[in-house]
Amino acid sequence: MTLTFRCPPELEGRLPPPTPAALGLPDWLKTMPAQAFSALVSADVDTVKRCPPFIDAMTSGFLIPLICDVKVENGEFTWDSDLPPGGAVSFARSPIGIHDAVQITGTPLFDADRFLIKFHSFWTIEAPQGYSLLFTHPANRFDLPFTTLTGLVDSDRYSDGWINFPAHWHDVNFSGVLPKGTPIAQCFPVRRETWTVRTATFTDEEAERTQSLLVAIDREKGVYRRRFRA
Repeated sequence: MTLTFRCPPELEGRLPPPTPAALGLPDWLKTMPAQAFSALVSADVDTVKRCPPFIDAMTSGFLIPLICDVKVENGEFTWDSDLPPGGAVSFARSPIGIHDAVQITGTPLFDADRFLIKFHSFWTIEAPQGYSLLFTHPANRFDLPFTTLTGLVDSDRYSDGWINFPAHWHDVNFSGVLPKGTPIAQCFPVRRETWTVRTATFTDEEAERTQSLLVAIDREKGVYRRRFRA
């Protein structure tokens, strides 16, 4: 299965390309310990580094990178970008734009005195037939000073236009530089299907299987990783 990312020829080689999320893990995850001492139980316990669902969320899909360094100081955003003017296709030349606060009136994000920022992307994205792309904040990246809003785009049909990423800048005290290549969004291909919900109570056999699994998880380490992880 292939996602095709396209950019104007003037930008070839000037943009950091989207990358598989597995190649964009943050330094804090790489350096954190796999176990840590818990005073609560007086023993070493596994950290989230050994939690497959936590890691799999961070390594699935693709990361969209920031196109250049962005300096933030006293609430002001500045950058130095050398993007050329557009040719046959027009595009923004700044890494970020804004949304008026009125566009999120009635949401928990609304603040009359603050804009919502918008990360610009310079890639169109074509997904296989029948697939949409879920764009969201990079999974478990609590270290980033912003939170990217989540959206679902039918990228098998909408494949010739830009997809930009609104974000809430939640760290008002941040002062420093967001480096070029910082992940601004993570995208997951999602097959469009119709789903329904069914509820049921355990049968005797299902109850036995569940109880057996719970006992195994309580007694052994890595049950999910060894027996169930795809």
